[in-house]
Amino acid sequence: MKTDRWVTGRALRAVTSDRAYGGPLPTQVSNGEETSYPFVANYSKGLPHELDGQVEPGAYRLLLRAVGTGLPDDFERIPLGSSVPTGGRRLTNPQAGLAFDVEGPDAQGLLLPAAPRIDGPQNSSEMAELYWMALAHDVNFTDYASDPIVAAAAADLTNNFTDFRGPKVGGAVTPDTLFRGDTPGDLVGPYISQFLLTDIPYGTLTISQRQSTVAKGSNDFLTIFSDWLDVQNGDDPNPNLPTETRYIQTARDLATYVHFDALYEAYLNACLILLGMNAPFDAGNPYNFSQNQMGFGTYGGPHILTLVTEVATRALKAVWFQKWFVHRRLRPEEFGGRIEAQRLGLAQFPMIDQEILNSPVLDDIFNQFGSHLLPQAFTEGSPTHPAYGSGHATVAGACVTILKAWFDESFVLPGPVLVPDVAGTALVPDPTSPPLTVGGELNKVAANIGNARNMAGVHWRTDFTEPFKLGEAIAIGVLQDQKQTANEDATFTLTRFDGTTIAI
Repeated sequence: MKTDRWVTGRALRAVTSDRAYGGPLPTQVSNGEETSYPFVANYSKGLPHELDGQVEPGAYRLLLRAVGTGLPDDFERIPLGSSVPTGGRRLTNPQAGLAFDVEGPDAQGLLLPAAPRIDGPQNSSEMAELYWMALAHDVNFTDYASDPIVAAAAADLTNNFTDFRGPKVGGAVTPDTLFRGDTPGDLVGPYISQFLLTDIPYGTLTISQRQSTVAKGSNDFLTIFSDWLDVQNGDDPNPNLPTETRYIQTARDLATYVHFDALYEAYLNACLILLGMNAPFDAGNPYNFSQNQMGFGTYGGPHILTLVTEVATRALKAVWFQKWFVHRRLRPEEFGGRIEAQRLGLAQFPMIDQEILNSPVLDDIFNQFGSHLLPQAFTEGSPTHPAYGSGHATVAGACVTILKAWFDESFVLPGPVLVPDVAGTALVPDPTSPPLTVGGELNKVAANIGNARNMAGVHWRTDFTEPFKLGEAIAIGVLQDQKQTANEDATFTLTRFDGTTIAI
């Protein structure tokens, strides 16, 4: 699917003579659900919906027309389910997927593999993990080894799902692997990365990472079908929630962090922490060897501080293309609505894989919340753009890749490994933790942020594991371009998210 606007953009890119834009655009492949199960298995939040929660077909066809033509006027014709002046929500920036940059890879020239389908066991396992996250919202990460909800979640994902792809030990999900990422370093030490706990040096300021978070035991949202349906139509509820101030220690805390963060915030903070401790740069930094010069505007502090934020918007453009123009994967809250509509007898969805319908987690969810809807940490549920992939995760992949290339990944973080105390108001040493490296903790902070969106109920596991690689490709391309435009002879060596090493 190529539009006139895509072709025009391609011609403009050609005049840059950039190495990234010489070949043809790749063939983008979705999982085919839009054809197999029209109006059931794809994102439609914000559009008008029928009483059973399915999108009005005519509205969805206008969305498809807009993404097919790429014309701004066609995007303006997409109908909304609620009136914006009376509090309804607008669609989030679909045309960003057609933007391009003159540095780094072509935003439309990268790929995400097809997402899991609702008729397959991988999707079922991902939904079960999200239900268990909701049930464990207020369990301290330091208590996972002894908590019965965590034990039940690990047993269910191990025994009842044939295609769960989260990390395991000996073929089993354990309390130590539950809700973690699968990149090098994720399973080492405490659940929360040191970069989300350590004080941040910010010029003459020192910023504590104790955050204003939602109080433990607060309500979850969209567990009543009528409320859920209003939000699918674009309503934007915004009740006041009780807050507390503490370090991140629960899934609810992580979800709150990613509800309000500046998108690259965690990685800018990590960069400031590393610079503040004088963490060594990568061995290929040219100023490691200079006798009379040091880096500044190139290969020094200002360069990395700019670069770690610069890749964020490039990552967003690439993943926005995947979201709106290729996959249009439904949000987990929408899938939960299908399960609940079937329970209520409003509709039947025989294509839903049976593994999620047979999981004991549905009974636990019903007993606590009174429905099979996926509880949401945010009053408004998910943002108004498709699920696959996660913007937070793609930005995480890009920013963390820049940091891993810039700093010595093998450097062991100095001082004791810290975790929040029981109250969450102070940090205490964790005597059980092994030493932690820069590379491992950078991977972990990416996983913490990616998984935090899942803990809120707004994303699936593959929404963060696959976009890490998309963001990584963006960052590698930007580093390659910047190397070509600098005078110094520099190299970068980094460990990719799949564990392989690359030199730039």
